[in-house]
Amino acid sequence: MAELLSDPLISVKELCKSFKTGDTCVDILKGVNFDLDAGETVAIVGASGIGKSTLLHILGTLDRPDSGTLLFQGKDVFNIDNGKLAKFRNESIGFVFQFHHLLPEFSAIENVMMPALIKGMSKESAIKAAEAMLVRMGLKDRLHYRVGKLSGGEQQRVALARALVLKPAVLLADEPTGDLDSKNSNQVHDLLLELNREFCMTLVVVTHNMELASYMSHSVTIINGQLVEIN
Repeated sequence: MAELLSDPLISVKELCKSFKTGDTCVDILKGVNFDLDAGETVAIVGASGIGKSTLLHILGTLDRPDSGTLLFQGKDVFNIDNGKLAKFRNESIGFVFQFHHLLPEFSAIENVMMPALIKGMSKESAIKAAEAMLVRMGLKDRLHYRVGKLSGGEQQRVALARALVLKPAVLLADEPTGDLDSKNSNQVHDLLLELNREFCMTLVVVTHNMELASYMSHSVTIINGQLVEIN
């Protein structure tokens, strides 16, 4: 991850996180430091349990560190109240997970509209934004299908559309192809990179898939609580 460029989009400083298991305290992140620039693509790889998802959740402000700072365009995002933090998260960060977490009783377009409605956009504007993003995902003919009627690959593309409907500065993906076959995995790989280029969107992917990792500009892992570049 670049540390020499000025004005990074995201800057992490001395980030620490631990968890208690019974009477034992396990240190997961130990003073992690790095910068991320606008449009940068990074894969976080390595064995389960080393802290990859923990780091991703902190970057996405879904979890707070024990200590350290997370600066977004120079502002400490954990130094604001929960309401403002939720607003920041909604507008600036998109999330995609291994399991799509869509609402099966709603259609594709209704699922994708939700971040826009949460932001306070009108229903008409939210529908327009959701439709445009679903069309971009190749789902023009699936707009009004309930997501339970869609294939696994289509569901993940709906989840990706939902994550990107507000065109966030950062997309965080946790094993985004872990539940897909190779054909659908490749389609999602290609989409992630195309969208990164189109929107100059910073992309951080946690993955065990080394083919997906190879598409990123560089890869890191976590060793003894520290971030280590591996290529």
